[in-house]
Amino acid sequence: MTKNPATLRSPRAVFEAQLRAVTGKEWDTVSQFYAEDAVVEQPYAKPQELRLVGRGEIERHFAGAAGLPLDMHARDLVVHETTDPELIVAECDYDVTVTTNGRQFTMHNIFVVRVRDGRIVWSRDYHDPTMLALAAG
Repeated sequence: MTKNPATLRSPRAVFEAQLRAVTGKEWDTVSQFYAEDAVVEQPYAKPQELRLVGRGEIERHFAGAAGLPLDMHARDLVVHETTDPELIVAECDYDVTVTTNGRQFTMHNIFVVRVRDGRIVWSRDYHDPTMLALAAG
């Protein structure tokens, strides 16, 4: 189980816990890492960029992921701290298995994340979420 988001403070700790919740399929927990007015942008989403505004939209987005037949494992995580104490850049790969057919693939990710008062207030996620949806059917 992932740590309670309210006990985390550093951007790195918040991001790493959120990543563990995503890869651990803790879908009811993931949105708790975001501020009420958080913004999440996915510029590579198709057919157009995805922009989620507010914890409610973020929660609905992750609830949709709960039904996908995907197992994801994050590896090669590198977190770059910046001169801005609220901002980090993180890189990792997801090794993904489609549980319905055994298909496996790797998805590369870059996250630019701003954390304030222990919650993600803004995130720009550079990966192709359409790849996950297509793989899951």
